[in-house]
Amino acid sequence: MSDPIQGIRLHITGVVQGVGFRPFVYSYAKDLNLTGWVRNSSAGVDIEVDGQPKNLISFITVLNENAPPLAQIDEITVEECDSNGYEEFKIIPSQSVEGAFQPISADVSTCPDCLNELFDPNDRHYNYPFVNCTNCGPRLTIIKDIPYDRPKTTMAEFEMCSDCAEEYHDPLDRRFHAQPVACPVCGPKVWVEVDDQIQSEREQAIEETRRMLKEGKIVAIKGLGGFHLACDAANPSAVAELRKRKLRVDKPFALMMVNIKTVKTHCFVGKEEEKVLTSRKRPIVLLKRKPSSPIAEAVAPHQNTLGVMLPYTPLHYLLMDPEGGFTGVLVMTSGNLSEEPIATDNQEVRIRLKGLADAFLMHERDIHTRCDDSVVRINPTMSTQSDSGKSLYPLRRSRGYTPNPIKLKWEITPLLATGGELKNTFCLTRDNYAFISHHIGDMENLDTLQAFEDGIRHFENLFRIKPEAIAYDLHPNYMATKYALSRAGEEGLPAFGVQHHHAHIASCMAENGLTGEQPVIGLAFDGTGYGEDGNIWGGEFLVADYKNYERAYHLQNLPLPGGDKAVREPCRQALAWLKQSELEWNEHLPPVKFLSKKEREIINQQIEKGLNSPMTSSMGRLFDAVSSLIGVCQKANYEAQAAIELEAIVDPDETDLYPFQINKGIINPTEMIRSIVSDLLGKKSIETIAARFHNTIAELSHKVCVLLREEHDLNQVVLSGGVWQNMVLLSKTVQLLSSADFEIYMHNLVPANDGGLSLGQAVIAHHWLEGKL
Repeated sequence: MSDPIQGIRLHITGVVQGVGFRPFVYSYAKDLNLTGWVRNSSAGVDIEVDGQPKNLISFITVLNENAPPLAQIDEITVEECDSNGYEEFKIIPSQSVEGAFQPISADVSTCPDCLNELFDPNDRHYNYPFVNCTNCGPRLTIIKDIPYDRPKTTMAEFEMCSDCAEEYHDPLDRRFHAQPVACPVCGPKVWVEVDDQIQSEREQAIEETRRMLKEGKIVAIKGLGGFHLACDAANPSAVAELRKRKLRVDKPFALMMVNIKTVKTHCFVGKEEEKVLTSRKRPIVLLKRKPSSPIAEAVAPHQNTLGVMLPYTPLHYLLMDPEGGFTGVLVMTSGNLSEEPIATDNQEVRIRLKGLADAFLMHERDIHTRCDDSVVRINPTMSTQSDSGKSLYPLRRSRGYTPNPIKLKWEITPLLATGGELKNTFCLTRDNYAFISHHIGDMENLDTLQAFEDGIRHFENLFRIKPEAIAYDLHPNYMATKYALSRAGEEGLPAFGVQHHHAHIASCMAENGLTGEQPVIGLAFDGTGYGEDGNIWGGEFLVADYKNYERAYHLQNLPLPGGDKAVREPCRQALAWLKQSELEWNEHLPPVKFLSKKEREIINQQIEKGLNSPMTSSMGRLFDAVSSLIGVCQKANYEAQAAIELEAIVDPDETDLYPFQINKGIINPTEMIRSIVSDLLGKKSIETIAARFHNTIAELSHKVCVLLREEHDLNQVVLSGGVWQNMVLLSKTVQLLSSADFEIYMHNLVPANDGGLSLGQAVIAHHWLEGKL
């Protein structure tokens, strides 16, 4: 005699829509002879099933252990109920739930099944640049609202043909409710435009684009989250022309290579790097360049690394297909003029990129949310760990990762945190989720501010968040700060100004799941952060939790002659350190030689009289100064250029270091500066000097941590701030701290740079608000 039929109801939260979850549920329910239904709702996925108890238990086990590859289950709630006498199992229509939300999948690279169809002459999707299924394709960039159904995406205007509709409505097909599903008969098409005139369409457009790229032309190509500007990376003239048009002097260009074999031809690729390159997220990965690579030097001037990604859309694969005659490597940089947001709209691009591109490869699928490519490195201190996922070190978190939330260890107040000025992201919170936005960029113009405001409105609507407070950076002139204060005033919301470096440390603590019950030693090293004394901080050793921080030690303050001009011209900071170290401005020294006598006189007056010379304790500016001092970089054309180029020349075999002093909480590097000058005038190689400088910063970091452990009985060290993107410094510092038995926390989910600030601001504001309730 069989067991009696019982019933259960399940509610599942997490990334469970647009990832093939309902067909997965349907298939297993059928296999286990269960009856009932499954549906999407604004709050997740709901299931009601009848069946024998043993089969219900098996069903719950399957949901927990065998979910589809793109699904991320956060919680399954199970409730027993009476059997309802269902006769079959169905997928029923979605349900809107007022105020409810659920996380959304990020955009995903083309899956192997779709790739096979793309290149199969017998398949109806052959050579179709928008082939996709529930396991791949656009998500965030096309979604207008939830539940994630086709009418609420930018695919709504494309009515499915009978073949696509059949796949779309078949629960056992991998395209069941794949919202972007399309084919050459019913879906978007591509075309090439030159001078606002269509030159070719569909397959001919792709062939023509290949031809133009081989001829050295620059083509604007519409992708998932915006336009790229592309050219042949092995053509020095094309790369130089792209730099000229884009007004991008030295900042490296990203590259797209056809496959991992090609990547290994040009770069050294480790096991973890290959794993990330070929992952569904397909970020740009920074790799060490092989000296034999024929890629134009102008792709990444004065660097020993290349930023490389693999194709992630069908259109990319068609463009890069060796069978189509194109076997090179493409520069694939963001489609914008320097410092503008990436362009997304066809008509906007015709105006904004006119003069930058020789031709435009367009398509009809609208982009609702702009989304730049993500950029990552592999953390060498973690790459040997058994949990390989911990080795990822994000530099820019965007396509492929956003809007996947950071899951917190506590329920958090609904908040908006507006981030910083550079590499801006915002963060919205509710329940135990922190939704960090895609990369907005540097908030230096009205276009970027507009993109920031549009993104906030979209995320608030998408995740049904109505902020009850706003957090912001203390710098009064940041656009994001002004927005926060203006909006808080208009809506009567409490607003919390969070110190920049406190936010850095809290960000790293939160993503590592630290509760904050015990303070940590926080090393917040970056270029610029507004301090509570009105000075520019950046070389900070904090004792911090989520509510409070103490500035226990910091780098010695120094004038920044010319203010922002000194950030762009590291030679100015080098002269300031020479003067502080009581060293003559010897004309044999590179920064002195670089500047005219008149410029040196002005800088001297600025330092002596304090004219436009704010005081700074910035570690980033110290790196700039040393880079200038030894002749590596005198004028920076992009953020952190001087420090990046200094890192690139480090002699890996050098072990010596320079002296420094620590007195009453102040770290004084003047003896180090004197020793560097002595080495330089004594004809030591700049590679040796660069290595000794890095060794010194690692040692002083270690030494101060030991002092703080003795003073505060703390053993957890948190490393955050843009300077920690320097892998040489990170590796050396972690090695020293590990040998001293410190418990070390680094970034793995959000960037160490200002792209992670908004998360820290949010969790600090929550704890302050909680303390007032």
